[in-house]
This record gives sequence, C-alpha cells and structure tokens, in this order.
Amino acid sequence: MPERKSAAPRVNDFTIKFANVNGSGSASANSLVMKAIFRTGVPVVGKNFFPSNIQGLPTWYEIRVTREGWRARSGRIDIMVAMNAETYSRDVREVTPGGCLIFDSTWPRSSLLARDDIRTFGVPFAQLCNENFEGARARTLMKNIMYAGTLAALIDLDLEVIRSLLAETFAKKPALVESNMKAIEIGYRYAKEHFECPLAARIERMDATKGHVVIDGNTAAALGCVYAGATVGAWYPITPSTSLMDAFRSFCARHRTDPATGRRDYVVVQAEDELAAIGVVIGAMWNGARAFTPTSGPGISLMEEFIGLAYYAEVPAVIFDVQRVGPSTGMPTRTQQCDLIACAYASHGDTRHVLLFPDSPEECFQMAVQAFDLAERLQTPVFVLLDLDIGMNDWMTPEFRWDDSYRPDRGKMLTPEQIEGLAKFQRYMDPDGDGIPYRTLPGISPKAAYFTRGSGHSKFGTYTEDSAEYREVLDRLTRKFHTAAKLVPPAVTDGRGAAAGIVSLGSCDGPVREALATLRRSGVAIDYLRVRGFPFGAEVEEFLAAHPTVFVVEQNRDAQLRSLLTLETAVEKKQLHSILHYDGLPMPPSCIVEGVNQLLARGVAA
Repeated sequence: MPERKSAAPRVNDFTIKFANVNGSGSASANSLVMKAIFRTGVPVVGKNFFPSNIQGLPTWYEIRVTREGWRARSGRIDIMVAMNAETYSRDVREVTPGGCLIFDSTWPRSSLLARDDIRTFGVPFAQLCNENFEGARARTLMKNIMYAGTLAALIDLDLEVIRSLLAETFAKKPALVESNMKAIEIGYRYAKEHFECPLAARIERMDATKGHVVIDGNTAAALGCVYAGATVGAWYPITPSTSLMDAFRSFCARHRTDPATGRRDYVVVQAEDELAAIGVVIGAMWNGARAFTPTSGPGISLMEEFIGLAYYAEVPAVIFDVQRVGPSTGMPTRTQQCDLIACAYASHGDTRHVLLFPDSPEECFQMAVQAFDLAERLQTPVFVLLDLDIGMNDWMTPEFRWDDSYRPDRGKMLTPEQIEGLAKFQRYMDPDGDGIPYRTLPGISPKAAYFTRGSGHSKFGTYTEDSAEYREVLDRLTRKFHTAAKLVPPAVTDGRGAAAGIVSLGSCDGPVREALATLRRSGVAIDYLRVRGFPFGAEVEEFLAAHPTVFVVEQNRDAQLRSLLTLETAVEKKQLHSILHYDGLPMPPSCIVEGVNQLLARGVAA
C-alpha cells in the first residue's frame, strides 16, 4: 500500500457504510456495530437501504457517528465496508477523498487500488472463516461478524462493549455468544497485526446518549397505540408499514394477555385487502373500540371510498401512512413524503382531513396517542404521516415519557344518564357551534339509536336529497375543520427575526436544523417553522405573513406541502420557493444549503 499523509482526525464525527448482500445475515452485524457505538455514549444514526424483492440483491447500511447529535445523513462516506463483489466499483466511488475502504482480500481485487486518494484495507475474511468455522451457512454469517471485529480495531471500539451486547442478544444461547465473539476477535487481531490502528476516524467515549434509546418509528408508533388504549388493529401487509402492526401485536401479546387464562384483550385482523382493513377500523370505532390501520400510499388509494364514508358519517378512524416512493408500486423500500395531497383530500367529493406529521420516533409515540384523541374528539379520520426513513430506520431518541394520569379523550360521547335527560337525540346537530355534534355508542339506549349514513342526510340524521339540508351539513363539516386547526399539535418555530424563513415537516427536520447551523456560520440567517399538523394553525399564517421569502423544504417532486400552503393559507404563491429532494434516499443537509444559496444568488430574498 503506498504511503499517504495521515488524515485529519475525525473523532466521533464520521460515517460508515456497509455494502452487503440481502439475506446474508449482515443486518445483525451492522446493528451490533451501531449499538456498540451508542453504548460508548456517542450519538449515532442508522439508515438502511435494502431491495424490495428477492434475497441476494445488494443492500447497504449507513451509520453516522455524530458527536453533535445530528439526525440526518451526512452526505459523505468516510469508511466503506465493501462485502458485495457485484457493487465494488460503485462502493469505491462513494468513499470521500481521504476515506477508507475495507474489503475481502481472499480473492485478488487489484482494481480497488485504482483510487490513490483513499486507503484500502484488505482482510481475507472468507479464508479466515474457512480456517476457523465449519459449514457454509456458519461461514457466511461469521464473515459478517468478523468484519465488525476488524472495524472495531480500526475505529477503536471497545470489544467488551460488543461482548456485553452479544451476551444480551443471545442470553439463552451462550454458545452463540462464544462463536460470534471468536469471529470478532479474529477480525480484530488481524487488523491489529496488519494495519496501523486506530484510524483518524475513530471513537472516543462520551456521555451524550444518556436518557436516550435507539428505536424505529414504526415500533414507537405501535407502542403509542398501546398506551392510547387501542385494542383493534386491522391491516393488509405492505412495505414499509407491516412492522408497525408486528410491533403492536408483540406488545399486546405481552401486555394485553391474561397470564392466568390466556385471554387476549385485543384483536389483530389481517384483512384480505386495504379496503377491508379500513372497514374493520371504522366498524370497531363506531362501536366504541379504539382501532387503527397502518398502510402506505397504495393502501390509501384503495381505502378512499371508506375514508369518505367515515368523514361524512362522522366516524372516528386512525390511519398510519408510512410513506414510500411512488407512483404506482414505485420503490417500496425507499422513502418519500409524497402522500400529503392524497391524504389531505382523500376520497371523492369535498373532503378535508386531519393530518399529523411526526419528525422522529419520539413524536410517533406521542402523535399516536394524539391521533386517537383527535379522531374521537372530532369524529373523523385522522392520518399520521410518517415515512419509511422514520418508520424503519434506527433513530437515537429521548426516552419516552408518559403521564399516568392520562385518560382517553372520547370527545362528545353521551352517557346513558345524559341521554335520559334529552328530550330527543339528534345525531348531527351542532349545539356548541364548533361543528362537532354529539354521538352515542350502539346499545347504550334505544333513545339514542340513529342511522349512520354515507348518503345524503340532514342535521337530524334523516335521509335527504334536499339541497339546503345537504349544504347545511357540509357547512358544519367546514366549521369542524376550522375547529381542528385549534386542536392539532401547533407548529414548532425557531424565529430570530430574519427576513427569510424555512417551512418543512416530518423527517426533514434533522437535515433542516443542520443546514440552518451551516448557513448561520456563513452569515445567512433564516427562521424556521416545522409544521406538525393539518389544518394549519394561526401560527403558520403568522409565520408566512412575517417572512417575505419562504423556502419550503420537502421530499417529493411536486411540492405538495407548498401546494397545501397556497391552498389553505393566505400566503402569496410568489413568496414560496421550493427545495425538493425525491431520489428515495433520506435528505442530506447539503441539499438544503445548496438550494438556499442558489435561490439567494438568484435574488429571491431581499
């Protein structure tokens, strides 16, 4: 290997990328490295890029080590662990100048040495596995674990931390702890004997992860559903939302099953399609249970008829849309924010729905609870729009907090005693003027019985095709939508009096905040507003009115958030300037920095 100048130290500030083959068991090794770094007190972010079809295709996993606690992709690769021969040429190109490439040197790979601006570390992983382990499957699995050991030596990661993680993972199978640890130590010793360790990019212990956990958004949302009191889940399997229901079922099996009798106080229904799934949810919530369905864009398309029924008949429903790349089947295992318009106006006719936009697993947990309260309070479908990046990737997030005094908000639900005090129950009247009528549950009282109508109905709940009566109901639904604007989570603002502002939502928050820090260091001051709910609250209108120039940052091609802002607020369209990212990978901060600088260079801001 030719001599090179020592790279500048990148202590606790670098990105590792693993290039593997899907189905090879690499996920466990990659996750082990990430968790070990987290256990040393250093903030990390994990991003998984995997194929949507068969075993054997390329897969990648990025670990960003970030002492500052940033949550976005860095946009650079400092260490590439290239374990897939089919993608070597691509993987080598991705390494940032001055970075490092680790590869299996069992077979000659002279072409890897073509770049003289990176360091290459050849380790005969396959040969070492053949010499130390029996069986083809074991050798394949141990090769992945072995590179974790080599990497540990190169970045100065404590082997005892790795050992403790293995002991926790295989607590009931101690033999697996020893075999995995043997592979790790072989890779570790090889690196120590053949390379100068550690690299400039290395780990030093911190205390920045205390009070945090590593979790994905789908698991966090499922836990939120449990805490919210949901007892019914219905879904049709679809990437990337299926793991949300898997997690819900797992939590319920542990916490909603009577240990003495085995009685389950929950129901999980795998429906024949998404239309049936949302039908189950509507039926369950009409009967008083808290129910939900997780899906993605194609599922939303199939659910629209029933969504319109729930909106017009005013039946609560909770829908988690884990957004992926479209249109059509698109790229099911890539991330995007492309269902904003579809969900905001889902179904035919005049419909406008309540949307929540979590930015992290922590907010997935919180907003799951809020979604059920809002759905029952407003008697309408509520959508929680996360995306694949939040839903399926590993995030370091503060430990969840819970108020044990919480009680579900059932909204304007009449008790039997209240019903008895009424002269007559009329389902769709609006005595309070907020657009929200009073409701009852089936079987509570014969006096409170009514027809749930998806056809034209009057404020009394009776069938009608009278134009005035129809308009009266639709106008009340508009009042309800305005009421919802006061109930959804308010936008988060970071205002310092700048003339320009950024508006964004969801998983864009991490890259936006990092980009803002970069821009401020270069003398560019920009205020920030993160939308958390739709309809937009007064604070959104105020922010737009206060900033002549607003950059709208989102992850889709058609500027859907910008369209919602122009449709639902008084902002002038010429004030809004889009910064878009839609290649299916999580947005890096550089996309925003470059977008802002390009627009400023064109004179869009005073």
